[in-house]
Amino acid sequence: MLQAYERLDHTHSEIADSITLDQDTRKKARIKSKTDSGLDIGIFMERGHPLLVGEVLKTECGQFIEIKGANEPVATATATDWLTFCKVCYHLGNRHTSLQIGELWVRFKPDYVLEELAEKYGLTVDHTPTVFEPENGAYSKGSHGHSHSHAH
Repeated sequence: MLQAYERLDHTHSEIADSITLDQDTRKKARIKSKTDSGLDIGIFMERGHPLLVGEVLKTECGQFIEIKGANEPVATATATDWLTFCKVCYHLGNRHTSLQIGELWVRFKPDYVLEELAEKYGLTVDHTPTVFEPENGAYSKGSHGHSHSHAH
């Protein structure tokens, strides 16, 4: 079994494989899974720092495995104006739910109460499955709190 203890934001080395994970799995510190080519892998990371799509894991044997996001059920609410969009983001944020925010759209896990809130403000809600990459939070280390490699 491959074992990964180190994460990199990128590498110049050859990527040997990838692993596609949903958002809930990427939040875990200990993951036992299979790579996209079918190899067993154990991932052991620091708690509280989710794996990010595009990061690279370095295995004990020196292979590089890219993190990919799986399409999963989400609700994407789209606004037509910035003031309404800001109000909805404020109210959703007060619910302490994970949010992914783009230009005039906000994405969250399906929840009829949150969807009704967005629709009440005139946003259109779409349920097309896609990769969910929510904000890590204002007090997290962010995506730059891990190793960086220029290995060739």
